[in-house]
Amino acid sequence: MASTVTGVSRRAFGAGLLTAGLVGKAALAQETPRRGGTLVATWGGGEPQACYVPSGGGPSPTFSSSKILERLASRRMDGEFQGELAEAWKPAADFKSYTVKVRKGVTFHDGKNMTADDVVYSIDEIWKKHAAAATLTDLADVAAPDADTVVVSFNKPVPEFFFASLLSGPANYIVPKHVYAGGDPLTNPANNAPIGTGPWKFKEWARGDHIEFVRNESYWRRDTPYLDRLIIRYVRDPAGRTAALEAGEIHIGVLNPVPPAELRRLTATTRFVATTKGYEEAVWSTTLECNMRNPIFAKREVRQAMFFAVDRTLIAKTVYYGHARPGTSPIYSPNSTFFTPDTFSTAFDPKKAAALLDAAGYPKKTRGKRFTLDLVAAGWFPENGKIGAIVEQGLEDIGVDVNLTVPDRSTSLKRIYTDYDFDLAISNQANPSEPVPATTQYFTSAGIRKGMPFCNASGFHTDEVDALVERIKTETDPAERKALVVEFQKLATVEAPLLPLVELESITLASTRVQNHSNDPNFLAASWHDVWLAS
Repeated sequence: MASTVTGVSRRAFGAGLLTAGLVGKAALAQETPRRGGTLVATWGGGEPQACYVPSGGGPSPTFSSSKILERLASRRMDGEFQGELAEAWKPAADFKSYTVKVRKGVTFHDGKNMTADDVVYSIDEIWKKHAAAATLTDLADVAAPDADTVVVSFNKPVPEFFFASLLSGPANYIVPKHVYAGGDPLTNPANNAPIGTGPWKFKEWARGDHIEFVRNESYWRRDTPYLDRLIIRYVRDPAGRTAALEAGEIHIGVLNPVPPAELRRLTATTRFVATTKGYEEAVWSTTLECNMRNPIFAKREVRQAMFFAVDRTLIAKTVYYGHARPGTSPIYSPNSTFFTPDTFSTAFDPKKAAALLDAAGYPKKTRGKRFTLDLVAAGWFPENGKIGAIVEQGLEDIGVDVNLTVPDRSTSLKRIYTDYDFDLAISNQANPSEPVPATTQYFTSAGIRKGMPFCNASGFHTDEVDALVERIKTETDPAERKALVVEFQKLATVEAPLLPLVELESITLASTRVQNHSNDPNFLAASWHDVWLAS
């Protein structure tokens, strides 16, 4: 039984990033890793709500929990899937079940053996109810016929790429049943001091400053980790992160840790390298979403006009200093498995936008205005407010009045995903290669979940799109499935309830001492067992 899934795309991830590779005069990894030392890391955001959040919780808890907890599988930079806590998996002939062989000889940080029972508990109680609830809607049963085997059964056929992506999901960890069973996993005290199987053991969390991990001496990859300690520091201010990196207090920062204007200066010192590698399975975008509850958006020509009116190239150049590219599809361009450039184009064309509104029955009236819209720019990234100003100007140029607000994070979440209190919303997504449900949920009736962030807030759905996504979920022939995903992209772009304005170029900045980094397609969520510090 192979540890990778047959029929899964084995191509390396596509290029498509603006500055692929390393920028700076860094040496590549030396031949022999150096053992010992403390690596201090940061990221371009704030402190997590918990060190581990069973439902995922976003990039901050993913960054911390992925160093302690592990998944059954992972995807490599060459596009292949490989086993982690699973040694292998194999589909049944009808693709309605998969047999997973659990890795032997793995222990949790408290010394207890990891077995198939932990896998069954994690899938049944954590994945199904929290981490992968939208993914496992067709889960029928999960059982352990013996201590090293788990059989996952579904009500419908499940494609191999889908299943391997499930095993590799950023929040789909294997947790210790003996720690979590019998209570609510969302409120378990272990979430703030996790016990896992990973290369790093939790030591302390100094709230407002850092989380410290120490080497797991009993790690199943016997020769790693190379480092003695790993510290994640939380510095909210980008200028503060820049200063700490420059002073040598922080060695590496992921997901845009410093302002774009500082990248060239820091890499020019030859003490740092910047790379866009390590984000192929977590491509971020900034999106614009139309609220279908407003009858103005009942006609798709009006929705299309919103996008024709916005200069995406201007956003990429001015807001992101060129570290972004105009978006063309809900499947992002680095996704070599499913992306197609052959979609309905909503490239910047104000005259076309105005003509569409005229034809839809919204001509200019008094003072040259057609109607007024409330635009909410989600406040979790400072760039969103700047983009909001560009969107506002573009719409006003074609006669649409805009009331722009930039609420804080909690208010943004409530207004967009709970109260649906917006006409247009600027938000963000980070999508993996597998489109179901991460991408498709923004366009289906199943994705409309009031109060659930980062899903279908627009309220858009049609029988045609719902049926197409159901076919994508169950098509087991890779070529046929790709054709269906291409069809989905064409439908989504022509309907235009939500589209990316820009695809973001995420960047890691590291001291030249840091070796073997950015070697995973979701490096922020990788375990970092093989990272080391040169002397």
